[in-house]
Amino acid sequence: MAVPQGSLAPDFELKDQHGVPVRLSGLRGRRVVLVFFPLAFSGVCTSELAALSSARLPAEVLAVSVDSVFTQRAWADQEHFSFPLLSDFWPHGQVARAYGVFDEERGFALRGTFILDGDGVIQWSIVNPISQPRDVADYLKALS
Repeated sequence: MAVPQGSLAPDFELKDQHGVPVRLSGLRGRRVVLVFFPLAFSGVCTSELAALSSARLPAEVLAVSVDSVFTQRAWADQEHFSFPLLSDFWPHGQVARAYGVFDEERGFALRGTFILDGDGVIQWSIVNPISQPRDVADYLKALS
């Protein structure tokens, strides 16, 4: 079960596609859109993250998957994503588990999105099945 709205978002530190550590609590004071996605280079994930990249949301966007830093770097370079891709590679899926969006059978995250306010409190969230893409318009509406 996903972390409920009104809860303090579990803190974490993961490396981005450049190997730079990103700590969620280091973004306090800013709104954050935390997006979990199954796997880099897949069709639905590519289209979702491309839409996020071009949407220019009024918040910091962090995208998280179990892919390695190296895989995420190749994908980010290919697709020109404008936000950090964070590697939840090891311990495998630990952050996705903390947010209640890890698919234990398949070994990767569901399509979970969490919008956090400047205090790190979850204001809005959605979890879609792996085959169902999310709509960026929903994020814009939640952020307005």
